[in-house]
Amino acid sequence: MVGVCNRAEIASSDCCITEIEKEGEAITFSREFARQFVRILIVEDFEPYRAYVASLLNEKAGLQIVCEAGDGLRGVEKAQELRPDLILMDVGLPGLNGIEAARQILNVIPKAKIIFLTQETSADVVHEALNVGARGYVVKSRAGSELFEAIDAALQGRRFVSSGLDGQGTPEAGL
Repeated sequence: MVGVCNRAEIASSDCCITEIEKEGEAITFSREFARQFVRILIVEDFEPYRAYVASLLNEKAGLQIVCEAGDGLRGVEKAQELRPDLILMDVGLPGLNGIEAARQILNVIPKAKIIFLTQETSADVVHEALNVGARGYVVKSRAGSELFEAIDAALQGRRFVSSGLDGQGTPEAGL
């Protein structure tokens, strides 16, 4: 059992959800029910953008946000605790940058699927993120049009890099 979030904790967007409260009654998700979904951890320090990403994910059936974290250290802790199917992470995070957080996560959970969702477009940063083991790299301004394609690619074992970065933009098989 991960924990219970009240509405105030959900508003702070730094909690994990396996139980929610709806109109005064607790609703518990069983492990079997939860496994019908792709379990996602969002690690993003800018709360309005984190809320935007959550709203995009909530529009697509089969995706479940299991936790949101506002810094790299908490992201590492929650990834190790919850072992989500997919981690969406910013590069520029307080406490521990996203690339170092991904490195730490992948040392403990080598099969973790991490997609960077960031405004950083430097070729050096993109290469470092992919060399660490990220399955995707999506520029924040393109999340509305490319995030789901990146998620599909990562879940199928392929890499995705936002269009315009190093001349790529389509999923790459086998990378």
